Amino acid sequence: MHRRLTCSIVLAGVLVVSVLHGNMRAAVGSTIQGTVKVIGLASSADAVVYIQQASGPFTAPAEPADMSQQSMQFVPRVLPVVVGTTVRFLNRDSLQHNALSPDGDKYNIGTWRQGQAKEHTFAKCDKPPCAYVQLSLMHPGMAGYVVVLQNPLFATTSKDGQYKIENVPPGAYSVAVWHADGRAPTRPITVGGTTTQPTIVDFLVGHSS
Repeated sequence: MHRRLTCSIVLAGVLVVSVLHGNMRAAVGSTIQGTVKVIGLASSADAVVYIQQASGPFTAPAEPADMSQQSMQFVPRVLPVVVGTTVRFLNRDSLQHNALSPDGDKYNIGTWRQGQAKEHTFAKCDKPPCAYVQLSLMHPGMAGYVVVLQNPLFATTSKDGQYKIENVPPGAYSVAVWHADGRAPTRPITVGGTTTQPTIVDFLVGHSS
C-alpha cells in the first residue's frame, strides 16, 4: 500500500512538471509593440501593423470574422484577417444594407435587412497585404476595409496609435504598416526567445500620392 501511494505521488509530480513545461513552451513568444503616427490626421486609429512573412502554415479560423453594418458605418472600419477567412456582414440597422468591393475578385454580395447577414470568403492573396475596400451601392458614404494577410501576427492601432502584437516566435522579420491614407517604410527586426521585454517598433505614416 505504501509503495503504491509513493508511486502515485511520483507520477502525479511528473505529470504536473510535464504540464507546466508544456505550458511554458506554448507561451514562448515575444511582444512587438509601439506607436503609429499618421501625419495630418487627428486620429491614428485603424492602421494595421503586421509581420510580412512568418513560418507557417497558417489556417483561417473556423468561425467567420464579423464586420457589422451599424449606424451607417462598417464596424470595425478596418478588419485584418488571415487569408482564407470568411467575413460575416451583419446588418444591425433598421434599413437595408449592401456590400461590395471593386478590389481583388470584385464581389457584390447583395442586399439584406436588419438582423440578416451575408458572408464572403477571402480565399487568396497573391501579395499581402491585400486590401479590399468595402462599399455600398445603397449608401455611398459608407466605407470600410478588409485587409488580408499571410499570418495572424498583426494588430490594429487605437486612436492614439498604440498597438501590440503578442506571441511572436523567435526569428528575423520585417514589420510593416498598412493605412488607408498613407505609407511607411518596413522595419527589420530580430526577436529573441529569452527576453520578457517587448520589442519597440514605431512608425510615421505619410500620405500616399
